[in-house]
Amino acid sequence: MTEDEDAPAVRVLSGAEGIRELGSYALILPAQGNALAVRTDSGVVLVDSGPGGGVTARMIAALRAWSDAPVRAICYSHGHAGYNDGVRDWLTHAVGRGDPAPLLIAQANLPRRYARYRETEGLQRHLNRIQFPQFPQWRPSEVLVDPNLTFESVLELEGNPAITLFAAPSETDDALALWIPSEGLLYAGAAFPGTTIANVGTPLRTQRFSIRWAETLERLAALEAQTLVTEFGRVVEGKDHVRERLVTTAEALRWLRCEVVKRMNEGMTEAEILHDIVPPPELFDKPWMSERYGAVDYIVRDLWREENGWWDRNPTSLHPAHPDDAAEAILSALTDHTAVLARAKELAAAGKTQLALHVIDLLALAPGDSPNIVEARLFKAELCQRRAGEVRPYVSKALYGSSATLFQDGRRR
Repeated sequence: MTEDEDAPAVRVLSGAEGIRELGSYALILPAQGNALAVRTDSGVVLVDSGPGGGVTARMIAALRAWSDAPVRAICYSHGHAGYNDGVRDWLTHAVGRGDPAPLLIAQANLPRRYARYRETEGLQRHLNRIQFPQFPQWRPSEVLVDPNLTFESVLELEGNPAITLFAAPSETDDALALWIPSEGLLYAGAAFPGTTIANVGTPLRTQRFSIRWAETLERLAALEAQTLVTEFGRVVEGKDHVRERLVTTAEALRWLRCEVVKRMNEGMTEAEILHDIVPPPELFDKPWMSERYGAVDYIVRDLWREENGWWDRNPTSLHPAHPDDAAEAILSALTDHTAVLARAKELAAAGKTQLALHVIDLLALAPGDSPNIVEARLFKAELCQRRAGEVRPYVSKALYGSSATLFQDGRRR
């Protein structure tokens, strides 16, 4: 995967540390997030190969400036796109040096994820195209390389220093964390992004289970690490600081679960809960809890999905008409199309962009290309661009932007 390094998606997915040595035994490498190389007496253990292309080439060059030892193993931090699309580049590098091929290590759920990505390649390419429009289309069948060693819970890698790999279910069920007991160093990977609230409930992705993530953070906190390497943010130094970040994040996730369940038990709908939740600042006003990528709204909606089916409690949606037929029926009931446009523009002028979107959909979703409908679609594109500037999470910004492009091209959804 190649990229424009000035693109917003690249900035969001870039590690904050660049190239940084940690003592004499570890090196942070800029990959998709912070990759880590650990120098042992039997070779280098690498976490994440990077997205391939120029990024992985620079990782290899940086590693070779630091150590000439063969790469003994590549550990997959988790199975999402980009983190280990560069495995073949590292294998080619090993062949060129005459080194044995690195062992490819992952948590046992990762091969199942890769199989699912290959099965749904068209869907995955579409989802990544609209969530990360700056990147070229992702092709799982061409870039993913299955691991040749997997583990369920714990894997010990012998050597000096000794390394322990833990299953760390969090953003994915195949995430792992790396622990070096002798150095007190913890690489948390996807379990602790470091720059954003836990990425639960992303709009286009499968469920991520908040309490499972909280339990992982609590297990990692119990290690009492002295140094924490985060997925994207800065290295955290000091046992108390490491514990604070892991524990408060877990507490925040548990708080959200409790509050959402309480409101569900009272009969509130998903939308009502979204507007009723007020996160306490002592848990959520932290630099590592920003809504840069994840969001409280996303987590609330994922928690709702855990306990509810797909129905939104509106009887109209139980057995819906085809979207075109429904939109045409709504359009036929509107006696004054210009009034809809005028009201949407009035709301937008008052700064009520989201309400304007609800109103403009009365026209913008309808089939046909009459002047009012075309104008409504173009105005919806404008509203989406405006909404992208109003929300904080990158993913929402990207989806509004991608949608605006589609509407400008005459698409309705």
